[in-house]
Amino acid sequence: MFGCVPMTAVTPKRFTLNDYHRLIDLKFFAEGDRIELIRGELIQMAAKGTPHSVCNTRLLYELLPLLRDCALVRNQGPVILPLDSEPEPDFAIVRFRDDLYLSTHPYPDDIVLIIEVSDSSLDYDQTTKLSLYAENQIQHYWIVNLVDRCLEQYSEPYQKATGEFGYRSKHISLRHEQVELPNFSGILLDLSKIFWS
Repeated sequence: MFGCVPMTAVTPKRFTLNDYHRLIDLKFFAEGDRIELIRGELIQMAAKGTPHSVCNTRLLYELLPLLRDCALVRNQGPVILPLDSEPEPDFAIVRFRDDLYLSTHPYPDDIVLIIEVSDSSLDYDQTTKLSLYAENQIQHYWIVNLVDRCLEQYSEPYQKATGEFGYRSKHISLRHEQVELPNFSGILLDLSKIFWS
């Protein structure tokens, strides 16, 4: 008679920031792999289609001249968040540093604004990424929503009674409007140059 072997719980391997950086140094990931560390898990990033790439380029062309003398515009570069996360947002507007963050990627205190451009990743950006950024006290988080063709602006991170994190304030701007960049009084982004007809 065969004995029953008790099932054991299967748990995913979690990685620390140090583990993740070591894997990068060891060239564990292939050239062009689109991986980011989110709460200790390696996440395959969604492929970027043509609309996403075009919007990304348009936004880069608008942000660089607007913020040239005020802040650094990082495009698809990593940011370091405590609790073992190193996402690569489409844009991170960060405080200026002479070394351009050569010695380390930006931390939450360096970040003025995170922007994700979203189409196929919209649900993920509105849930997982939103919660992650709020938990790490990123004061301003924007989603360029290519599905609904609008800009979602989140601010005032807080912790819900359930323990989850979110933002108290959400504002929607439409594709023909202008929006002020947070913490840069009078600097306006014309959304009609980001969204196309």
